[in-house]
Amino acid sequence: MSRLSDRYFDTLIERLENVRDKQADSISEAAEMCAKSIAAGKLAFTFGTGHGALPALETFPRTGTIVGFRPIVESTMISFHHVWGDMGARQYRFIHAQEGYGKAILRSHQLDAEDTMILFSHSGINAVIMDIAMECKARGIGLIGVTSLPHSSATPSRHSSGKRLFEVADVVIDTGIPLADAAIRIDGLDAPVGGSSTSVTIAIAHAIVSSTAEKLVQQGITPGVMVSPNTTGKEAANIQNDANYEALWARLKAR
Repeated sequence: MSRLSDRYFDTLIERLENVRDKQADSISEAAEMCAKSIAAGKLAFTFGTGHGALPALETFPRTGTIVGFRPIVESTMISFHHVWGDMGARQYRFIHAQEGYGKAILRSHQLDAEDTMILFSHSGINAVIMDIAMECKARGIGLIGVTSLPHSSATPSRHSSGKRLFEVADVVIDTGIPLADAAIRIDGLDAPVGGSSTSVTIAIAHAIVSSTAEKLVQQGITPGVMVSPNTTGKEAANIQNDANYEALWARLKAR
């Protein structure tokens, strides 16, 4: 009899293989958009609410990522893990459904028409995600949506536009994650366990970043790569990473 952990990993591997086999072209197209922005001295922004903020965070500045990616992470939309008290689950549930908040977020980041935006959203239906998606479209900013078509296509929008992320994004990367996200059934337990959307979207995020780096190199541009300071070459790593931070600041202050 297989262990439940084996069933979980088998399911996750299957879902990753599905993305690899069916979304390679979309990931490459997304990387082309990001490389174009970065080559022009602009930024590839990443954003998500709730667990969708985790793949956004992974795009920079962690080991193996490159200068030019710019996560937008609102503390009100990610720090709800303690459930009760300040920035708890109920506040998050309220705020991510408020139209107008997404536009306020974008005003703080001074987006450029040559930037790219990657939005991570399993459902692709909530107000803040769609605020940002619609505003990017209005400004002519390239929009990439990493979302679940099985979930989103079966769920009505919660935004006044009536749109879902996959309906407005220039490039859609379908995670293929089923409606319920969790997929492991346990006898005697009604609801499934073992969510996988976060693991899959983080893998997609790194695939986009890595493919973007390759496309820049193919254009003769050497991107600044973050390296691990937790090695014997800590001083050299810190020097390189500090140079990357300065390169990011140069892009930001140009705005």
